[in-house]
Amino acid sequence: MQVLTRPWGAMHYRCDGPAPDAATGPTLVFANSLGTDLRLWDAVMPLLPAGCRVIRYDKAGHGLSDVGGSGTVTALAEDVIALIEAEARGPVIFIGLSIGGLIAQKVAELRPDLLRALVLSNTAAKLGNAEGWNARISAIEAGGLESIAPGVMERWFGPAFRATPELALWQNMMIRMSVPGYIAACQALAGGDQTAATAKITLPTLVIAGSEDGASPPDLVRATADLIAGARFALIPGAGHLPCVETPAAFAEVLNAFLKEHADV
Repeated sequence: MQVLTRPWGAMHYRCDGPAPDAATGPTLVFANSLGTDLRLWDAVMPLLPAGCRVIRYDKAGHGLSDVGGSGTVTALAEDVIALIEAEARGPVIFIGLSIGGLIAQKVAELRPDLLRALVLSNTAAKLGNAEGWNARISAIEAGGLESIAPGVMERWFGPAFRATPELALWQNMMIRMSVPGYIAACQALAGGDQTAATAKITLPTLVIAGSEDGASPPDLVRATADLIAGARFALIPGAGHLPCVETPAAFAEVLNAFLKEHADV
């Protein structure tokens, strides 16, 4: 296991593929959603183009990383900026899902020199509002993550996936994570609004939505794509909030076409 020491503690990450000097394709950095860890991308990994170097990580309070940070999108972006500087050689393609996509937009604002292209999946320039996130925090403080888990699963996945045994694993992943870590990420979402900065992005950008997404509906995701000059919008039919889990082949097909065009894979 690999660890990057941050001011708040240990940040867990994983690198797959060739070493930086041996990679023939681009370096891809994947950022997870709220309530998941780097295993979110497991089903997509074998479907990526050969020669890519892939960096996945657990943001503060998630997976094997310590709880810490200030509960802002800027702090979360600074963590992954430090990781890119430590592990990448040259600009990377950043793939972020949900809050991971919000982090990607913040990195594009703060350090566009570190980025070659962006993939924003099931996300928006602003996800929800402070009232809604604060209500979720209050519910967690009163009843724990277990109290909100069924509703989260309904927003994450379509009915067919929710009927499979695999659903239990994703619910377990969520409810077993750090409550303070989850709340800190909710606080970041409550205060996160990248609308003005995202409208200035000039990087090649792919924006992905799932037709059955109950957390970031397609119209919300498309509105963010419309902010970015030249951005490409892709809708994955039948996918919910986590298409890399529910429809990994379709997700990889859309992603790989973008990589072929913008990363010479």
